[in-house]
Amino acid sequence: MQTVVLDTNALLMPFETKLNIDIEVRNLIGECRFVVPGPIVGELKRLDNKFSKVALSLARRYEVLKTEKTGDEAVIEAALLTSGYVLTNDKELRRKLRKLGVPLIYLRSGTHLVLERF
Repeated sequence: MQTVVLDTNALLMPFETKLNIDIEVRNLIGECRFVVPGPIVGELKRLDNKFSKVALSLARRYEVLKTEKTGDEAVIEAALLTSGYVLTNDKELRRKLRKLGVPLIYLRSGTHLVLERF
């Protein structure tokens, strides 16, 4: 089963765009498990965003993966540990992940998710 690592903006996405990421991701890659790096949970707790509380409750529905690193580096570490995809809209993080050959899922045109494999 494939693993999809969620970063902070991926967890905010359902509330900002009204996309159901569970359904949309499964339409792209089939059955999968979602994981959230532990530091991302902490980031959501500190985030000043009107959707941060509901995004935090969404994050807690998924498996929380302990990582040694924080921020984007925690997402990269989780992706490499699980050989998983990363769902993110963070352009800088996507650039780093492309260099490492990590497959990406991201929002295009604010309406749908797309898959990018290497």
